[in-house]
Amino acid sequence: MKLEFDEMTCQDLEQSSRLEWLETNGLGGFASGTVSGIHTRRYHGLLTSALQPPAGRMLLVAKFEDTLVVDGYRVELSANRYVGAVHPQGFEYLREFRLDPFPTWVYEIGNARVEKRVFMVHGKDATVVEYEVTGLCENCHLEVRPLVAYRDYHATTHSNEAIDRGFEWEEEGLVSVQLYEGLPRVFFGADYRSCEPTGHWYHRFEYEEEKARGLDSQEDLFQPFVLHFDLSQSPKAVVIVSREALPAHQATALREKERVRRQALRRQSPIADPFLEDLTEASAQFLVRRGEGHTIIAGYPWFGDWGRDTMIALPGLTLVTGRFDVACGILGQFANALNQGMLPNRFSDSGEEPEYNTVDATLWFFEATRAYLHYTNDVAFVRDVLYPRLAEAMDWHLRGTRYGIRADFDGLLRAGVPGVQLTWMDAKIGDWVVTPREGKPVEIQALWYNAIRILESLAERFGDAGRAAQMAELAGRAKASFVEQFWDAERGYLLDNVGDDCIRPNQILAVSLHHSMLDSEQASAIVDTVERHLLTPLGLRSLSPEDPAYRGRYVGGVMERDSAYHQGPVWLWLMGPFLTAYARVHPGSPRLAEIFRGMQGHLREAGAGQLSEIADGDAPHTPRGCFAQAWSVAELLRAAAESVGKKLICTPPAPKKRKVQADTGSLAARAFHATGS
Repeated sequence: MKLEFDEMTCQDLEQSSRLEWLETNGLGGFASGTVSGIHTRRYHGLLTSALQPPAGRMLLVAKFEDTLVVDGYRVELSANRYVGAVHPQGFEYLREFRLDPFPTWVYEIGNARVEKRVFMVHGKDATVVEYEVTGLCENCHLEVRPLVAYRDYHATTHSNEAIDRGFEWEEEGLVSVQLYEGLPRVFFGADYRSCEPTGHWYHRFEYEEEKARGLDSQEDLFQPFVLHFDLSQSPKAVVIVSREALPAHQATALREKERVRRQALRRQSPIADPFLEDLTEASAQFLVRRGEGHTIIAGYPWFGDWGRDTMIALPGLTLVTGRFDVACGILGQFANALNQGMLPNRFSDSGEEPEYNTVDATLWFFEATRAYLHYTNDVAFVRDVLYPRLAEAMDWHLRGTRYGIRADFDGLLRAGVPGVQLTWMDAKIGDWVVTPREGKPVEIQALWYNAIRILESLAERFGDAGRAAQMAELAGRAKASFVEQFWDAERGYLLDNVGDDCIRPNQILAVSLHHSMLDSEQASAIVDTVERHLLTPLGLRSLSPEDPAYRGRYVGGVMERDSAYHQGPVWLWLMGPFLTAYARVHPGSPRLAEIFRGMQGHLREAGAGQLSEIADGDAPHTPRGCFAQAWSVAELLRAAAESVGKKLICTPPAPKKRKVQADTGSLAARAFHATGS
């Protein structure tokens, strides 16, 4: 990926502080910040480490204060916002920022040019920071002051006397700190000339994004020492920040290995297209280790792995990109996590039991299984591991499980109890469910019918005739009831729930899912209605602007934002279902490519090289929420491969032979080898 931002953008403090960068390590750890260098979120930092991957994330090292010293003249390259002031203002020397493929800053001071590069090492809790100076000079050196946080990544830290101010010199230019007993030691591998003890607190950093959200927005950071580099002897300086002892001389090899890995990622793009290659490279940042398998981080900087997000994102992140072994491991682990027929909604950051409070995650699990079988033809894994769990989940839904989730007499799925949010529109403030959707939400019925048909097809394939007949009868009842209760022929769209005629994007899934209950005229009318009321260049609004409850901007404190979350903001992930639905009712239309290409500019708007979670419903559709969201990237990738461009796989390949464990409760990641990747 190569994105470039010019001098005008870099020196515009407001704009460059909105542009964020992201580096990840495949373990749940990450580094992030802004182009200007000013941290606007408590989540920005050089080394955020997942102590129990991918959970238990701690921000250990926040940033470097870096200073170029020429003949005694000091030039500060960093930038911070303190309460009432911005200091220093290194962005004034910034001439260029680029992803190439790593975040890279180019500063100019007189005849000198300083290039700073940051990247994380895949599979390690390590961030490499490299400096290279050209145009200089005798009698010049670089000072690097680490600012250390040592705290939960959701929190902030403040000056205290409980810290250990000491640090240790190791061999090969390594210095290490451990601010608190019981927390990890952090190593700084550097080719420094000298290390000067300091032990200062920097007070009252202010994080604008947190302040705007009404959250704790001020922090103090500890600065244990200064590293001095003699640039007159060598124009390069390196610091590797890591939880293991990595000396600076390893930086070149680590960089080249990482560059090769990222080039290989681009070759996994389903279609040879620069935008899709960018998305494919971006998609890898969400795939992380969990135990001996993998999982999907829902979004950066604050989400962990969520069941619903994982199942929606899995086809785009793993199947259209050929990462079949990763898909297998994820499906196997989540299959093992089924409880009372339900997939967990969320795994805790701190290791508590998973939360089972979603009605749609399990139904998306059916669709992810169907997609996996289509792309891999891995019949053995689906038959021996997934099919029994799908059948079990269906039985639970038929007789009833948590939160009133149960098939009704009409064949549709009822769900919900007061005070609990079960669908993806899940905002809740205290006891107030902002978008209550108890009963029979429209997308749940679409997913339910799709799941029934998927299980019917699998039962037929695996010789389970009784199950197949049961599912066929249930599907017939559900379809007749759905059309009768949800289709508004006069207005040409589907109700959002029985008795709720507001225009929401949920109905698009009734067109886009593999098995649909609609005829072609109904599908076409729905797509037209959604396009007219909800489509924006970045995705679909969550509510029509004509609705009195519409909220066009996602701003303010927690109360204001949560109450607007699904009442108008654009959700980028919904562009995937919309493109799929549009392709079905307008096959071959050039508008498909036009809508798809309209998303490309967003790679330069918020998270550089990434797609955001949401945006304002009102123009200019300012990006909001997470600056990197898994299902936003995944669904655009999937729709592009399956609907906009040529199919990635026309004829599914024959599966490689696998050893199948009889114990379906064991991890699929242990039981099965990679397929076709």
